[in-house]
Amino acid sequence: MLTTLGVTLGAMLLLWFVSLAIKNASIVDIFWGAGFALIALVTYAISNGFPPRKLLIASLTVIWGLRLAGYIAWRNLGKGEDFRYQAMRKRFGSGFAFISLFVVFGLQGVLMWIVSLPLQFAQLSHEPAHLTVLDYLGAALWLIGLSFEAIGDLQLARFKAAPSNKGKVMDRGLWAYTRHPNYFGDALLWWGFFLIALATPGSWWTVISPIIMTTLLIKVSGVALLEKTLVKTRPEYRSYVQRTSAFFPLPPKSVKNE
Repeated sequence: MLTTLGVTLGAMLLLWFVSLAIKNASIVDIFWGAGFALIALVTYAISNGFPPRKLLIASLTVIWGLRLAGYIAWRNLGKGEDFRYQAMRKRFGSGFAFISLFVVFGLQGVLMWIVSLPLQFAQLSHEPAHLTVLDYLGAALWLIGLSFEAIGDLQLARFKAAPSNKGKVMDRGLWAYTRHPNYFGDALLWWGFFLIALATPGSWWTVISPIIMTTLLIKVSGVALLEKTLVKTRPEYRSYVQRTSAFFPLPPKSVKNE
């Protein structure tokens, strides 16, 4: 685990140097998913756990991580630095370059390593030396979560690509049942990773991973941050909020005088 921590922080340091060269800290967002894939693969290479479980957790992580990294790269590259980092640049001025090493890249690296604990722990144990019900349930939960995330991203991308939808609120497909199907799916698959880890002895404490990820998605960098902006910029969004569940998929409500 100390090896994966060193690899993670080393990768973040290299990424920080790249961000200085191109003057764009947003590349840290692209690396988020790929970083987990890196941790899972390094753990796979150096650990001596039960091979089928190692292969399962590493494969699922790589599939999810590279899909997410590819999607964010496709969405963000060529569009300049994210407004969050622009605001930080304005606030810290010339000191942003040094501060970003710790506040942006270092912090995300440590957070990534902590959240990845089930991915690591699931690959370290020799026991049980067979795939259990928890492994299969975790993989099923992961698949449902990935489906919500990937389909939600695809539906939103197609919606935004249509010029007639400019300024409108996406409320179709999965977005009719939850305002954030991609965030819900992301949280769900991390609970799936935890279930796979739970198949190994003494791994209950790795529940900190899905708890942290779910909290971040709902209260910090996901739902809360995005909706704060959408409510201000899109008048229709208030009506959407009234009829659509914020996170967990539910049938849409009927809104009077809509």
